[in-house]
Amino acid sequence: MAAPVIGLKRFERYVLEEILPPLVGALVVVIVLLVLAALEDAIAPLLAKGANPLLVARLLALNVPEAVSRALPIALMFATLQGLSRLAADSEIKAALSAGIPASRLFRPVLALAAGVTVLSFVVAETLVPRAKVQAQTVQREIVFDNPRVIGLGEPGKDSLVLRDALNRAISVGSVAAGGELRDLRIVTMQIGQPPREVITARTGRLKPGSNILELENGQRITYQDARPVTVLTFEKGTLPVQDVQASFEDNGGQLKSIYLPLPDLLARTGTYRAQNIRAPAEFTALHLKFAQPLAALALAFFAVSLAVYTFRSGLNVGLVWALLLSFAYYATWSVFRVMGENGALPPVLAAYAPDLIAVFAGLVLLRMAGRR
Repeated sequence: MAAPVIGLKRFERYVLEEILPPLVGALVVVIVLLVLAALEDAIAPLLAKGANPLLVARLLALNVPEAVSRALPIALMFATLQGLSRLAADSEIKAALSAGIPASRLFRPVLALAAGVTVLSFVVAETLVPRAKVQAQTVQREIVFDNPRVIGLGEPGKDSLVLRDALNRAISVGSVAAGGELRDLRIVTMQIGQPPREVITARTGRLKPGSNILELENGQRITYQDARPVTVLTFEKGTLPVQDVQASFEDNGGQLKSIYLPLPDLLARTGTYRAQNIRAPAEFTALHLKFAQPLAALALAFFAVSLAVYTFRSGLNVGLVWALLLSFAYYATWSVFRVMGENGALPPVLAAYAPDLIAVFAGLVLLRMAGRR
């Protein structure tokens, strides 16, 4: 009994040795593609408008953790298809079967590797990604403060810029001149459910480099009580400290998306919505994606091995082109279902897990077809 056991272990180790090198290469390629795809609409415009290249590079780097988490399952499927295809093409799988090793033993090393990839993907998504996204917001704010023209005032749909700080003050900017000078500023101190208690206007202003100080010129400060002006003060120069200003050149307005929240925070938010019977498809879809996205590694690994068994039994060969097409097909399917879930077109559970279930179902069909040959 010892010899067959040693042979099985050696075979499983050999299978992993064929998968790991393409896994590393595919992971690097997919990470680069995902980062570029996520920021293709931002990089060139930012640099063209004079954004600091070092800050843009930091923004790119902070998108890598999310790309790693998403790329791991896809890269694993691609590497498994490539590795097992090479073994089949060189008749090494045939030799292993002739030696008495069942085809089912292909699943054990690959699924074990997939389980490790699942855990790694989940850990990265829950530890590195939320921190990186918070830091990315800080870098976006630094890019805007360093050169406010990156916001694109004067372009269609960019007639004004509104910032907001931790004291709930709305800072409206009419335009941005060359050199980063802000013009036609209006700072309103808001009160929930009540009229504003203070309004500051200024003809020009500038965010002081390296700080959250807004330097104002040629302005006026009016305080209100019961919606009536109480004091009016005119000034030539003044400074206004602003705290935790939200400034972003993305469509989310600087708000952190639900998928990037730590799991405990997202559970608390969705629990509140559920208790109040609030329909929030984006949040509930994000909650299920927290688990469905890492589990994709197991689903795709199962599909890849099933396809390898089928192609070996049928005499077909899955080459590089097919591996690329299948990887793209999964990513496209995942993207479509995610968008449909976030917009309420599908139940969140179905939108999150459907791509994984499709991969598992396709694998089962392939195994059944292979068993008939």
